[in-house]
Amino acid sequence: MKRAVGERVLVEADVFTDGHDAVVAELLWRPLESKAWEIVPMKFLGNDHWSASFPVERLGRYQYTVRGWTDPYLTWQRDLEKRKRAGQDLTVELQIGRLLEGKSNAHRVETYEKNLEVVVDPIHARFSTWYELFPRSLGSFSEVIKILDEVQAMGFDVLYLPPIHPIGTTERKGKNNLLQATRDDVGSPWAIGAKEGGHKAIHPDLGTFDDFGELVRQAKTRNIRIALDIAFQCSPDHPYVREHPEWFRRRPDGTVQYAENPPKKYQDIYPFDFESKEWKGLWAELKSIFEFWIAHGVTVFRVDNPHTKSFDFWEWCIAELKAKHPETVFLAEAFTRPRVMHKLAKLGYTQSYTYFTWRNTKQELTEYFSELNSYPEKEYFRPNVWPNTPDILHEYLQHGGRPAFIVRAVLAATLAASYGIYGPAYELMEREPREPGSEEYLNSEKYEIKKWDRKRADSLASLIQKLNQIRRENIALQSDWSLKFHPTDNDQLLAYSKDEGENLILVAVNLDPKLAQSGWIDFAPGEGRSYEVEDLLGGGRYAWNGRRNYVSLNPQTLPAHVFRVIRR
Repeated sequence: MKRAVGERVLVEADVFTDGHDAVVAELLWRPLESKAWEIVPMKFLGNDHWSASFPVERLGRYQYTVRGWTDPYLTWQRDLEKRKRAGQDLTVELQIGRLLEGKSNAHRVETYEKNLEVVVDPIHARFSTWYELFPRSLGSFSEVIKILDEVQAMGFDVLYLPPIHPIGTTERKGKNNLLQATRDDVGSPWAIGAKEGGHKAIHPDLGTFDDFGELVRQAKTRNIRIALDIAFQCSPDHPYVREHPEWFRRRPDGTVQYAENPPKKYQDIYPFDFESKEWKGLWAELKSIFEFWIAHGVTVFRVDNPHTKSFDFWEWCIAELKAKHPETVFLAEAFTRPRVMHKLAKLGYTQSYTYFTWRNTKQELTEYFSELNSYPEKEYFRPNVWPNTPDILHEYLQHGGRPAFIVRAVLAATLAASYGIYGPAYELMEREPREPGSEEYLNSEKYEIKKWDRKRADSLASLIQKLNQIRRENIALQSDWSLKFHPTDNDQLLAYSKDEGENLILVAVNLDPKLAQSGWIDFAPGEGRSYEVEDLLGGGRYAWNGRRNYVSLNPQTLPAHVFRVIRR
């Protein structure tokens, strides 16, 4: 179970006894390192159901439990009131009451058999805005520093870098994932390891550790966190392959088993054998990779394909790291079966990639985000949604043109409290697939250095900047749980709201990137009274009345409204 600093934990329990004695219930809670319990009386809600809450105000783990007991004095007091209302003689009952005075009132105390736990993360674990870029396309860390102001201006607070380590040459892939590389091909950053080093080394073309440290420091001054990709795999040239051959599986001919996802083969990558006889040494070394980069100022990690590694390793590794570094955030890049994704979240992952990329219709989006915000999934699974990644160019973006990119950006930024884009491919609307039916980019940046015209006149940077500004200025968009979908009479119109205190946001999106769509939204913020809506994205202010109000959205101008509702 997860919370962020400053939130509360609501605890509910059924507490009851045999017979008719009056029951009392209490919530007990404490930070894990504290020996003393804080005690909160629980409120009786009816039908043996009780509730109370407690605040979590610092990083780390908290424990909580519930206890209940029967109280003879409360039982006597309750029954006395009943007898009084019935007009009965109270002489004997008052004598019984005097005997109960001064005695312990708690009988038959029972405490729930488990101390339950909640992990408390930094606020950016709940609300964060990610921007991914390949530093080698800029040239070096020094060049990345030069665009930090631009990243900040667009409103991103996490700058995520794919692997920055030396890249192997053996079985190196060429452009567009060709099996044969030329002398000029730079290889995939995920083929980690060469003669210059492995996971604790920096590709020499990017700069030195001093350069990296300066990038981290300069980003911090702009309230941007540097996130690193952790990919537990090796190129055939990685020092681990030579120094620790026992950490890898062998084929019958004695060669190391390369990675496969049949029918795909990845000859440039060797996976680790997490069940090796020398697993203890392997696990300790992999944990030390995180510790190494934490020492260099990195506290946010995007982990590549964690579902293909040992569950036991992740449970142990993340718990060990967060015990010493509770400020760390781990994003699971696991596009796999739902139960596996949820298992990783329960094992300790702070945030999780989602199926958002493949949910595009009104029904798909409504059902999926309703699922993400249902109990108990919402207690432990924090979604981080991405409309594109270096690996995924969905057909909606391929064929929908500029309106499709705007639609998906609005959805990502307002449906989820945490989202990210792979840029500058996104704001420059890169959408040509490698071949028809493929989700791979043509001339993918994964295999070559690309020069982007970041100042292009048609860039979506200003729109993305506006969206992120809206997110920062409206607290309702900074969490997930208040999301509600509202009926519309057009299947191409999606309407939903989020609220926090006095802040209420209503979003209306035309999901059709080709044609204008209009219809009626069923939305009632205040018992049918009139109210105003202010379009924070496109401008304009409108008076609305009653439950049903009309919207019309043209994808060739702006396919979405992000309304701030002004309640009178």
